[in-house]
Amino acid sequence: MEGAPRTALDLFSGTSRVGHALKREGVRVHANDHNAYAHALAGCYVAADARRWRAAATRLIAELDLLPGRKGWFTETYAVRSRYLKPANAARAEAIRTRIAKLSLEPPLEAIALTSLIEACDRVDSTVGLQMAYLKTWAARASQPLRLRLPEILDGAGSASCLDAQVAAGRFAADVVYLDPPYNQHSYLGNYHVWETLARGDQPEVYGVACKRVDVRERGSLFNRRTTMDAAFADVLERVRAKRIVVSFNDEGYLTLPRLRELLGTRGRVREHSVEHPRYIGHRLGVYNPSGEKVGKPGPARNREHLFVVECARAGVRRGRAPGGARVATA
Repeated sequence: MEGAPRTALDLFSGTSRVGHALKREGVRVHANDHNAYAHALAGCYVAADARRWRAAATRLIAELDLLPGRKGWFTETYAVRSRYLKPANAARAEAIRTRIAKLSLEPPLEAIALTSLIEACDRVDSTVGLQMAYLKTWAARASQPLRLRLPEILDGAGSASCLDAQVAAGRFAADVVYLDPPYNQHSYLGNYHVWETLARGDQPEVYGVACKRVDVRERGSLFNRRTTMDAAFADVLERVRAKRIVVSFNDEGYLTLPRLRELLGTRGRVREHSVEHPRYIGHRLGVYNPSGEKVGKPGPARNREHLFVVECARAGVRRGRAPGGARVATA
């Protein structure tokens, strides 16, 4: 297709669905996210080349899927102190994660294994999809046994990094840059803190009924604060180096749509599309206090997602190198 992008940068890659879809279309993608679980998913779905890793990954996942459970800190935290997983499944997840750590795998193969484990836990957890809380009674799927599957890895090259968006925006240029930043107070680290623990393989201090990692409090994003969202987005936007910028944003975000249009207009000509969606499932369940009593009323039942396409009139600002410790995965 004439004018189709050859390279793309996804600065807030999350679950890597966008990067995975672009890679399937033949685009060379670089996926970035500052959370470890997102970096693992990007390492699997964007960076790993199936032509090189499919056979080894198939053997590895079959081996890991045979491991018996091993109860320890993970099981105690997420199946006893809280109820995200049934104890038998948590123990199997713990044994598999321990084995992955001991194997000292090459980064793409480790990312595939971690993704397989994260997705296996997601299929049998007892939540409504986010890990801000778990259900008061066990979900039916939680009684299913945990089973690993080979993720849908794709042929072709790609890369992934685990950097703050401001740093990655100045480091990597692309034909198209996709921005889907956090838009309100809900932290993606808080939403997926169990995945983060699986990806890191650590035993963090936790807090509250939900047993969230303490770094959910300590690693707050500028995009999750009303007072800093505007400046953070403007900074990233200024650093982006691309022919075209695509921005996904929600009408419940801390940036107003008029202000967002104003900022995007500083980079070039802006086109806008929008579509209405039902809000997340928690809206239908209602708002409850820690004692399980229903309190307050949720907001509107639907919201509107906006997609902005900016044809850039100028290049962004090239920034300096990132500080030490940044992780980059390629295949």
